[in-house]
Amino acid sequence: MKKKISIAVPVFNEEANLREFYKRTTSVMQGLDYDYNIIFVDDGSKDGSALILNELSQKDAHIEAYLLSRNYGHQLAITCGLDNADGDIVITMDGDLQHPPELIPYLVKLWEDGYEIVQTKRMATEDAGFFKNITSSVYYKIINALSKVEITPGGSDFRLMDRKAVDAFKMYRERARFIRGLVRTLGFKVAEYEFVAPPRFAGVSKFNLRKMLHFALDGITSFSNLPLRWAFYLGLICGLISLGLMGHVLYVKYISKDAVPGWTTMMVCTLFLGGIQLLGIGILGEYIGRIFEEIKQRPLYLVTRHIKKD
Repeated sequence: MKKKISIAVPVFNEEANLREFYKRTTSVMQGLDYDYNIIFVDDGSKDGSALILNELSQKDAHIEAYLLSRNYGHQLAITCGLDNADGDIVITMDGDLQHPPELIPYLVKLWEDGYEIVQTKRMATEDAGFFKNITSSVYYKIINALSKVEITPGGSDFRLMDRKAVDAFKMYRERARFIRGLVRTLGFKVAEYEFVAPPRFAGVSKFNLRKMLHFALDGITSFSNLPLRWAFYLGLICGLISLGLMGHVLYVKYISKDAVPGWTTMMVCTLFLGGIQLLGIGILGEYIGRIFEEIKQRPLYLVTRHIKKD
């Protein structure tokens, strides 16, 4: 009996890319000696993506789609795909063709060589700007400095996972998901495969600055409590400085008797200490907010429709 490959593809407003993605991916999979299915997860698209997925699913029994009730975000859409994939191998990849389907045989070959997770690593993105490249590089340096889990710089959500790794991953149910980090905590045998990401086939990226910052914050807070410690140490240092300033004020008033109205000093100290306190409260609030989201135990996502050939 042939082994099966499941391909999980999150989709958000990708109507211009879906048919080309289907064509190229199907061509690649038909050339492999594996059974396969492609699982599209529509993450609340507002364009015609759902109609195209319905059309592809009715035409090809290898295709199925899950339509989410609203936009839950890229990471939860990937999670839905992994939850419903039944292959011996599961590959996650984006539907904009910046994760080239033609690389799938190389990932499968590494799995055949004994690796249980194959993580792709972007060496460059052909249409990425200077700002995005720099911020991405700095971010991975920061998160690896903070986290006990090493996150692959340039790592993407284009990866292959063995069935055992997928089953282990499905035990992780936190809401603030940074899958690149979660996968590295599993402890399976990992190989890296480097590639250059081509430009999008069509359309524009839906990953705007707001989503990028939210994603980055999820990564840092999910794998490190160092910001909380830093806030404590910063507060401790500021407290010691304040004691020093208090000693200086007492000296000026009672020893040198040269006290003058200290409006400037007072304002500087107040603003400085107030800023540090707000920073610490903000960091603490971010972690408390995530605890609040977790303890409500709401579903990670809701599926309104599962589309599959009759």
